[in-house]
Formats: sequence, C-alpha cells, structure tokens
Amino acid sequence: MNGIILLDKDPGVTSAGAVNSVKRLLPRGVKIGHAGTLDPFATGLLVLMIGKATKRCEDLMNQPKQYDATICMGATSETDDSETPLQLVEGATPPDEVPLQEVLKRFIGDIQQIPPAYSALKISGKRACDRVRAGETVELRPRIVRVYDITLLHYAWPSAKVRIDCGRGTYIRAIARDVGKTLGVGGYLTELRRTRSGSFNVDQALTVEQLRVDGIEPHLIVQSI
Repeated sequence: MNGIILLDKDPGVTSAGAVNSVKRLLPRGVKIGHAGTLDPFATGLLVLMIGKATKRCEDLMNQPKQYDATICMGATSETDDSETPLQLVEGATPPDEVPLQEVLKRFIGDIQQIPPAYSALKISGKRACDRVRAGETVELRPRIVRVYDITLLHYAWPSAKVRIDCGRGTYIRAIARDVGKTLGVGGYLTELRRTRSGSFNVDQALTVEQLRVDGIEPHLIVQSI
C-alpha cells in the first residue's frame, strides 16, 4: 500500500495523533508520515504519506501552503494563540482598514521571523515548547521565511480574517503576533485552517471518521515515487 492520503484534521488533535489514528487503519508494518505539522488547535489539510510515498517527504514539505487565519487584536498571549491566558493591551486603538492593509503588506516577501517560544523547534535536541513548560527561558533566533501573499478577507475590530500563502517553516502565529505588535495593539491567533499544500486542496481531504468507514485504499492517491 503506497500513496498519499489527504486528511482534514480535527481541532484539538496533534498532527502525530492524527497520523496514529490513520495508522491503525493500515496493515501492520506499513510506514506512514505527514508533510508538515499543524498546531493542535488548527484544522485542515494534513498530507499523509503511506508506504514508499514517505520517500517524498522533503519534496512535499517544501511545497507552498495556504492558510485561512483569524487574527485577534487588543491582546497578546504566551503561545501567540488562544490556548493560553490573554494579556490585554491597555489603550489599544482600533486601526482603520487602510493602515491594517499597509501593515499586512510589510509581511509579504522574504521576511525575518522569530518562531514562537511554544514551538516544536528543537534546541539542543529538546523542543522549545518543552523547555518553556519546564521553566527554562528560551531565545529563538530570527530566520528567513517566505510569504507569497496575504489577503485581508474580512475586518471588524478586534478580528481580521486573512488568507496567507507561504513557504516552508512559516509560523502563522508569529505573523499574527508581529502584525499586532507593528500596529501597537497586540495580536494573537484565534483560528487557523490549512486550505492548500502544493497541488492538494482541503476540499479533497477526508476526516478520520470517513476513512474508518470507507477504508484507506479507495482514497489513496498514487503518484510516481
């Protein structure tokens, strides 16, 4: 059994947990992996590689990705999302749509981004988020990531819904944080959904429940490996 399965990940499930749920539906010994982690609170497209398709991991990881995200302004959080307590920004003045659009444009292109402290990036072999939870102070270096486009879909203070097309390693939580910081009002992510990865679209994806009913093989995408 070799090929790709497109999974629509549920909220509250880790990417590893989603992979394990599908793995239980496979014959014993069949390899499985995913091409790009989604945060537990996020939903949407998780590209799963099965059998010999796992050899395509780097290629699939390097594909451009698209996200629909909701940025909430007027507050910040340690995790840059709504999973931890919020700290309100006193005196935050709601920006008009034009200044917001101008700030969003600054985050298009090759940009320097500091990953969130609560991330899976490893520092001396240990994930940054695990070090933070253990009480350690973590300093992550900025790195260059590529953002192809940001479109403002809807804005009504304090929320701005955006569509972001970006390259590998881009943290949408960090964009939310940095947009809010640039505007002087704070910002964090309340919703995140991956809608596309390379040529694959979330409209093609299935839930774990659908795969349990139908089985894996009817939905296996077989490509040259």
